[in-house]
This record gives sequence, C-alpha cells and structure tokens, in this order.
Amino acid sequence: MNVNFKLLPEAVATARLDSKGDVLQRVADIFADVYGIDANGALEGLEEREALGSTGFGRGVAIPHARSTQVNRPVVVLLRLEQPVDFRAADGMPVDLVFGLLSPENAGATHLHALAAISRLARDEAMHEKLAEAQNAEALFALISDQLDRDAA
Repeated sequence: MNVNFKLLPEAVATARLDSKGDVLQRVADIFADVYGIDANGALEGLEEREALGSTGFGRGVAIPHARSTQVNRPVVVLLRLEQPVDFRAADGMPVDLVFGLLSPENAGATHLHALAAISRLARDEAMHEKLAEAQNAEALFALISDQLDRDAA
C-alpha cells in the first residue's frame, strides 16, 4: 500500500480537552503550527464536515477531515486525548484518538485513500491498544511511523 499522506512528528500530541469543539480547535491549531495552514480556515473546514455527520467512526476513534486550498498533499494530525470526549460517534462511545486529515481541494481519490489508510490503521486491534498505551507523543509517532513503513514495504 502506498502511503499518500504526510505525518510529521510535531503533528502528534496528547491533550486534555473538554468538548468536541475544543478537539477540533486543537487539531486546527496543530495544522497551523506544524504545516503552516491558516487555523481558522482549517477549523472552518473541519466544522463544516462535522456538521454533515460525526466523524467519530467507532471504538473511540474520530477522523475529522476536510479539503483545503492550503495543502498540496494530504496532511495528518494525531491527537490522543487524556480523557475521552463525546463526539456523537455512531457507536455512542466517546473518542480518545483523533486523526485530523486535510487534503487538497481537488484530491478526490487521494483523499479517500488517505481516509481508508487511517481507518485501517485505527481498526487494527493490536495497533489500537498500542496507541492507547503509548507513554507520550514521541511513542505515538514511532508506532504510526513503524506501521506506515511496514505497509509501504
């Protein structure tokens, strides 16, 4: 599988947040800090997509995503929450693992492939447990990087 998104070590964080809105704001802020994307624009895109239906897809995972004119390839933020937050996920479970995704405005299939790759990663039971148990952001990044390297091989 060809990994078609970019995840930088600085784009992986842990946080204690109180609401879905706080989570989306933090994801947008990380996009801004790490990838140089306008935080307000990122937040607006994420909120617009969330208004269509929750991006919480179950088992404590959410993938808020949007399209942006500010990126030329899909970019990802990974946020592990110290305390689960209600995301109105399909299974009713609160979310503690958030993969934010921004893709280029015209990246139809590329955007869907990035979503699918993240979804596969998050659905892997062993990986899900390791991400939940990782001590810090560096350990989270190492786990994801190792898995993406294996998938690319």
